[in-house]
Amino acid sequence: MNGWQQDELLWGAAWLHRATKSPVYLSYIKVNGQLLGADEQDNTFGWDNKHAGARILLSKSFLVQKVGALQEYKAHADGFICSMVPGTPTDQTTYTRGGLLFKLSDSNMQYVTSSSFLLLTYAKYLVSAKKTVSCGGVAVTPQRLRAIARRQVDYLLGSNPMGMSYMVGYGAKYPKKLHHRASSLPSVAAHPGKIGCSQGFTGLYSGAANPNVHVGAVVGGPNQNDQFPDQRSDYEHSEPATYINAPLVGALAYLAHSSGQL
Repeated sequence: MNGWQQDELLWGAAWLHRATKSPVYLSYIKVNGQLLGADEQDNTFGWDNKHAGARILLSKSFLVQKVGALQEYKAHADGFICSMVPGTPTDQTTYTRGGLLFKLSDSNMQYVTSSSFLLLTYAKYLVSAKKTVSCGGVAVTPQRLRAIARRQVDYLLGSNPMGMSYMVGYGAKYPKKLHHRASSLPSVAAHPGKIGCSQGFTGLYSGAANPNVHVGAVVGGPNQNDQFPDQRSDYEHSEPATYINAPLVGALAYLAHSSGQL
């Protein structure tokens, strides 16, 4: 079995179990869980590793639906969540001086949005089960998980040392030189003629702001020092991606719906 597929198979089985309630998928998870990496200690959730998301999803079946066979996934979900709670014995996450969760330099904002989404999702499950999570003996409430996620979303939208929103088009100050081909080239209205591949480098190397504002796109974000140079060639920090935006949609939906609880 290709090791790169293991998390995808576990992730897919978890969703099929959720959607169908079929015992076939629960049996598949129970039999193949360890082979698919259920016991691996992963403290990131992104496009290339879905283990943490699968554990959070399966933990709902244990917490809310009382499926005892999935207790180990709840324990792993606790470990992932606790790794992000500052000031607890289980804290394993670096935060910048400005308060941003920082995992990797390359497109770090994907981990910010995905982790925020999972924090809020787990908080919702804990509320439904009337539970807290024990992080090295420290009881952490759903409210605290919400607060951590809310702080990350606030940072992304402009509450940070640079006063910059990392969502393009939101707020007064946002990235202007995205590493994005369509955004960095003129629109059809401005340039109706064909633009060849080699001609695209003109946009890449231009020092001007992108002619097409990619409204709603979220870039890779600042470095570990809370600095963002806004350079088109710096793809690690200036490139937007669907895997950054996708979990942010869930987090924003939750926060908008539950603002009175925060």
